[in-house]
Amino acid sequence: MRLRALLETDALGLRLLGGEDELDRTVRGVMTTDLRDPSRYLSGGELVLTGLAWRRDAADSEPFVRILAAAGVAGLAAGEAELRDIPADLVEACLHHRLPLFAVNETVAFATITEHVVRQVSGERAGDLAAVVDRHRRLMTSGPAGGGPEVVLDLLTSDLDLRAWVLSPTGRQIAGAGSPLPGPLGAALAGHHLAATRTGRRGPHRAAVAGTTYSLFPIRNTGRGAVPAARDVRESVLSDWLLAVEADASDWPAARLDLLQGVTQLIAVERDRRDAARTVRRRLAQEVLELVQAGAAPAEIAARLRVAAPVLLPGLGVAPQWQVVVARVDWGATGQAATAGDIASGPVAQALLEEILVDPAVSGPDSADRIAVAHTGEEAIALVPLPTATPAAPGSEEGASGEAARADVEDADALDEEPGLHADALLASVREPLSAGLADDGRLTLGVSAAVHSAEGLRGALEEARHARRVAAARPGRVCAAGHHELASHVLLLPFVPDDVRRAFTARLLDPLRDYDRRHRAELIETLEAFLDCDGSWTRCAARLHLHVNTLRYRVGRIEQLTGRDLSRLEDKLDFFLALRMS
Repeated sequence: MRLRALLETDALGLRLLGGEDELDRTVRGVMTTDLRDPSRYLSGGELVLTGLAWRRDAADSEPFVRILAAAGVAGLAAGEAELRDIPADLVEACLHHRLPLFAVNETVAFATITEHVVRQVSGERAGDLAAVVDRHRRLMTSGPAGGGPEVVLDLLTSDLDLRAWVLSPTGRQIAGAGSPLPGPLGAALAGHHLAATRTGRRGPHRAAVAGTTYSLFPIRNTGRGAVPAARDVRESVLSDWLLAVEADASDWPAARLDLLQGVTQLIAVERDRRDAARTVRRRLAQEVLELVQAGAAPAEIAARLRVAAPVLLPGLGVAPQWQVVVARVDWGATGQAATAGDIASGPVAQALLEEILVDPAVSGPDSADRIAVAHTGEEAIALVPLPTATPAAPGSEEGASGEAARADVEDADALDEEPGLHADALLASVREPLSAGLADDGRLTLGVSAAVHSAEGLRGALEEARHARRVAAARPGRVCAAGHHELASHVLLLPFVPDDVRRAFTARLLDPLRDYDRRHRAELIETLEAFLDCDGSWTRCAARLHLHVNTLRYRVGRIEQLTGRDLSRLEDKLDFFLALRMS
């Protein structure tokens, strides 16, 4: 709105004292102050209201007005209630700095002017933005995308002074206007949103992070052609995008809230379009998976992979390696309408795995275009292509240096240099937000296979990834992963031991020691763990437990007496070790 419009509104009781040539200035907000220096609270375009409490004498007017002019305010309105007449020194200072000055009649409250300005400015901005958003919606729903979510977010910034970002459920930035959102901040906001959604509260959700307040709006398409709403929030909480706005929406008028809801609907249309584009990749993954599980001939699987490679690796023109990743989401029963058994976990795990496999350093919604994920039963299975490196020509300087470098790679370094995905790295940046979404009744477990170079290896890779996921499931925690490297250890065996066998085995070996510890506080279990951890070394174990060696020998002898085992025998040591691991 213009300053001239305020002067023409009789109910505001404004009288112009100077600056008639500047009445076409745009008013973007209003601020009331009696500070001598309010510059830190000014951003430009405000109508400043003051009761003149800052003025002690005539010398105070010039620096006050100079500060306002430097900040780019639209105008100054001074109340007559305190001094009756506006001081001449203030009028002269405003004329000097070409700052429009108004006198406010003592019968008019500053709140009246503030409410009028806010209502007019918000209404005009919302009306302009709503028209543009509606135009953009028609473009996006009737043909090719009209620029994507970034266009709408740019409008929020330019027309409503709102900074906003579209985030995935793990906090990865899908779109944003201006500066990118730091990864840890995005993860924290996503965690707040998922935790609030799990409680059943309706958005927008308010979150304060690092001293800044954000409002978090869920992005769901509820218009015509939308997917029916989930019966249970757990079916969608781990796959929905969110809109994070740097503002507190708790005191927004209904019109502005409705506008932001319209923006989320617009973004949801784009989300649905991108989901539909994944259909081809999902179908290719499903076809390959069905061939692998059915035991099809490697030649048939290889033919299907040749069809999939151009879709998953456009333009590379090289035969890829492949890795298999298996994920599962398990829910416990709560008091919600749907029981845990009613939740379709396969699609939830599929959408979540598609998100997890995106490089967290890559922003934008198209970064998952090379990920093919299928689901079968309650599992999601990803077929991840890895481009093979082009070898250097024999005898070339590059080839010679490459051979020398490979000769220097040893055990630990080989793991770091191995191409492809590593289990722990996949979950490092998403564990915090996903744990919030899983709350107290959900678990995500994930297994990663080694890379394979041909169709013959895919069946083994699938089984390897499934075994790794079971190893992850045997660990505590809401979000767990295991890789193929861990399958060479004894821990591979533990998840496959039936629960009743595990309980009976550990009870026979450890219950006598636990009972003795309860009665005598002898710390036999602690002693046993330390003795095995020190590989049966009496001196190292005694030093670790701060015991005399004779005391340690007495305790070990008591363990052998109570259990009938001999800790000098490798077989008995191994039994105790496994019992402690399974307990």
